Amino acid sequence: MSDNPIIERDDKSLNKAVCIDTKRIYDSCVSKDCLEDLRVTFFSRSQRLIDDAITVKCRECVVTSVSIDVEEVPFNRGYYSVDITFYFRLCFDTYAAPCTAPETAVGFSKFTKKCILYGSDGDVKIFTSDPINEDRDCPEAPQHSNPTAKVQAVDPVILSCDVIDACDCPIPICSSFPKTVIDSISDSMPSCGSSKAVVVTLGLFSIVQMERDVQLLIPAYDYCVPKRDCVCNTQNPCETFKSIDFPVDEFFPPEKENDNSCSCGCNDDCGTN
Repeated sequence: MSDNPIIERDDKSLNKAVCIDTKRIYDSCVSKDCLEDLRVTFFSRSQRLIDDAITVKCRECVVTSVSIDVEEVPFNRGYYSVDITFYFRLCFDTYAAPCTAPETAVGFSKFTKKCILYGSDGDVKIFTSDPINEDRDCPEAPQHSNPTAKVQAVDPVILSCDVIDACDCPIPICSSFPKTVIDSISDSMPSCGSSKAVVVTLGLFSIVQMERDVQLLIPAYDYCVPKRDCVCNTQNPCETFKSIDFPVDEFFPPEKENDNSCSCGCNDDCGTN
């Protein structure tokens, strides 16, 4: 028997059609960007570690914040330009001498891109009630029905990391970061008189979607009432632990699934044993 109660029903169980208010994706695009020679901005303590290091390795890069700005494209009705700025946080292992334990330096960088997507038309004003502010004589300011841009991204792939003399680096340092980035820095004093600069090349995968609030008519079968009882066994932790499956894949990583494709090297003959 299937665990999904909707699959078990036939068309006769269709009760009625209901209207829901949701977001519809009008346009989207996929990006695979190679970000070459991004200069990393360090603050005082991290910059000193970079200046004193003989070897620097980039260990991690994460997307910490994304700034999105949507504007209507003139003379092209229904289309909008999306300006996106990605902010990255990079961790480096710095070695001041051979055969020594590394120290961690943290830097930041950014990348800006633009894309044009279709967001349809609509210029109505939306007023909603706010139970928290019911004592006010006037409602909150209206929201315009402009489309919104949604950006999905995974943490970048670190392709290369180079340390060069600061005087030989023509790429300027990024001096403006959002407040969320500044608040995450324990030592946010800007560095002065740095002797070395770090440039990285990153690979970034992202999806940009243009969404708009719409009303859709969908078939309704029934309310989603859970069929399974909650397991709330907090009396005996050992019994709860025994019910957990042994993590075989953690000890023995799964092998590649068999397929008909050739897995030999470029110069190997797959037809021979």
